[in-house]
Amino acid sequence: MTKARIRQGSIYKMRQELKKLNEMRKTFVGIFKRYGTKSNWHGFPEKTILLINVQDSNRKIVADHLWFKNNKSFENLGELSEGDKIQFDARVKEYVKGYHGRKAEEYGEDTYEEDYKLNFPTKIQKIK
Repeated sequence: MTKARIRQGSIYKMRQELKKLNEMRKTFVGIFKRYGTKSNWHGFPEKTILLINVQDSNRKIVADHLWFKNNKSFENLGELSEGDKIQFDARVKEYVKGYHGRKAEEYGEDTYEEDYKLNFPTKIQKIK
């Protein structure tokens, strides 16, 4: 059994801005790019949303792209078109990116990395 090890210093330069805001809840704006899907824990497809050029309230880009689950709050916006600006509040959270544990062994991966995401989006609205 191989023990997974974390890659140091591999956080994307853009995500460094998110790292500075870790655990803080802030307002962000992103540009809708497209819908997607991913498999959930049970293997069923789950709709996702891709936002690009995500900015904080000071208009500083904190991530070149972020994926979100297409939850009820996003669905309440109606059908989104590429280029729509979406404003929302979210908490910055650290997470482990890549395979680790049993999946790492299955796929022959033995490294993973720390990254940052925006969690628990609320007050989601389309803006001009």
